[in-house]
Formats: sequence, C-alpha cells, structure tokens
Amino acid sequence: MLVFAKAKLVFLSVPKTGTTAWQKALAPVADIAVMDPPELKHAPVFRYNRFFRPMFEKFIAEDMEVLAVIREPVSWLGSWYRYRRRPFMKDRPNNTFDVSFDDFVEAYCKGERPPFANVGSQAKFVEPSRNGTAVTKFFRYEDHDGLHGYLESRLGQTITLGRENVSPEMPLALSADVDAKLRRKCAEEFDLYDSIR
Repeated sequence: MLVFAKAKLVFLSVPKTGTTAWQKALAPVADIAVMDPPELKHAPVFRYNRFFRPMFEKFIAEDMEVLAVIREPVSWLGSWYRYRRRPFMKDRPNNTFDVSFDDFVEAYCKGERPPFANVGSQAKFVEPSRNGTAVTKFFRYEDHDGLHGYLESRLGQTITLGRENVSPEMPLALSADVDAKLRRKCAEEFDLYDSIR
C-alpha cells in the first residue's frame, strides 16, 4: 500500500497485479509505503477500512481516493500458478510443480481450496465495507499506459517503472470445460473486471 498525502491518494496492493514494481518506483515519493509484512502490504479494503482509513482521515483527509488494479481473472490465476512454480517454491506444500493449469483452476473453483490453489480473490479484496469505504478508482492491469499517465498526472512527476517479482513465462491455456466452470463458479471475478472501463 502506498499513500500520497498531498494527492490524497491511497494505492492498494492487489496481489499479482504488478504492484511490487509500482511500489519500488513510487515508495521514495510516497508519504507512507507499507512494504511488509504481506498482510499489511496487501491490505484489502476491509483491512484498510478498519486499521488505516481512520488514521488517514484524521491526519490527512476525509476524501482520500482509493485506487486498485485488477487483472483479467484467468491471467491473474495464471500468474499465481506460474509464481508457485518458481524454484524457491519446490519444497513448499503450496507449489504447483506437479499440477496442471486445468487442475489448479479446478481446485480454485472448490469451496475448500487445497493450499496450492488458495490464492484469494480480487473481488473479495476490493469488496466495499458496510460503512461505504470502497475503491474509488480502478484500472485494469492491462491498461499500463492509462495507469502510468494517471499516476504521473496525479502525483505531478515522471515515473520510471521497472519489472519486479515476475513469474516465469510459460504458455497456459484452460480447457473449454474448466474455463466455463471458472466463469460460472467465480462470476464475481469476471463481473468486476468487465465493470472497469
């Protein structure tokens, strides 16, 4: 999470949406940069509302804009799948070395997900709180230029962005049956992504 007091902007760090690169580029100019532990770095809306928002409203402003990046759901799951195949994951119980992408997504669609497929939900991450606290500005992960331009304009400076925490490249495709199941079981993920223009 990055906080920019003068711009009255909070940039939430949705996992697997390139936010590590944005954090590295912007942390030096942020007023608050929450980099660790992961539970705080990747604070979803409910955690932001409970722990961070009251402090920000008291000391910065009540009308903070909350920004989040959302990735196309199959691409997002593919990034998690590839991430869990990185060498350092080899001996961990949640690695995906012996799991096909279809099996990974099938497991993700279950009510009780096995550890290797328990990667959360973008829709749940940005779900508005009962008191109305919500993300006020969304960007699609694929709209890199739009987000880059918006942040440069909002923060009043040029931003040089590198690549960080990149998962290994590999071709991934879902079978038609698994793709249909994912879209049926996790419709809220696709609805969220489709709502961002």
